[in-house]
Amino acid sequence: MVRFGRTVVLEKVDIVVQAGRVVTVIGPNGAGKTTLLRVLLGLTAANAGVVRRRAGLRIGYVPQRLHVDPTLPLTVQRFLGLVPERRRVGQVLEELAITRLLDKPMQRLSGGEMQRVLLARALLGDPDLLVLDEPAQSVDVGGQGELYTLIGRLRDQHGYGVLLVSHDLHLVMGATDHVICLNRHVCCTGTPALVKKQPEYIALFGREDEWKMIKDDSHREHNSKYSLHITQQVPPEGNGSIHG
Repeated sequence: MVRFGRTVVLEKVDIVVQAGRVVTVIGPNGAGKTTLLRVLLGLTAANAGVVRRRAGLRIGYVPQRLHVDPTLPLTVQRFLGLVPERRRVGQVLEELAITRLLDKPMQRLSGGEMQRVLLARALLGDPDLLVLDEPAQSVDVGGQGELYTLIGRLRDQHGYGVLLVSHDLHLVMGATDHVICLNRHVCCTGTPALVKKQPEYIALFGREDEWKMIKDDSHREHNSKYSLHITQQVPPEGNGSIHG
C-alpha cells in the first residue's frame, strides 16, 4: 500500500515479473501506474507490503520523457557516454538502428528517436529487467507498432524480463504476455485476450469494437495530416515481485 497524506494511491497490488516475459500494467490517468514503478525501483517507499528483487538484479529504466535544456551542448554520443557500460555502445546502437544519430543534438531528436536513445541507455547496463514507463507516449502512430515490435524482439534475443506501463492495452496487445489492469488496485489480470473481456476493463476502456473504430479513424486522420506535409530461452526465474 502507498499513501500520500490521507489519500491511498495504491493498495492490494500483487505483481510478479519473470525472466523472458512481458508484463504490461495498464490503467487510466491517476491510476497509480508511475507510483507503482517508483516503488518497484526503490524510489518511493511503500507504507505497507513487501518488494522482493532477485539478488544481483540489474534494472534498465526508460522514463516517460526526458527534458534536456535547449542550451546544453549534448549530443547522443555524449549522453550515452554518461552511463557505465556493460555492453559496447556500438553494438547497442546497431541493434536499435540508431548509429546515424550519434552526432545529433539530444534537443533535435524526434519522439521515436528519443525513445530509442533512452532504450539504448538502459541496455548499456545489460539489464535483467527492463522497466518502461509509457514508452510510446511521444511517438507518432506509425512508430508505436515498430517500438513495441522492437521491445518484443529484444526480449526474445536476450531473455529480459519486461515491465511495461501503458494507459491503453490496445496499443500493446501483440507485445504482451500478461496484463495487470490497475486503478489504484488490481481490477483484473491475465492474458490480453482474457483481460479485454473483463467488465472492469470494459468499464475503463470500452469494448473492442468501439476502440477498433477509434483506432481506424485515428489512423485515417494521421495519414491525411501526413500527406499534407509530404506530396534465449531463459529459465522461468522471477526477476522480482511486489506484494501489498
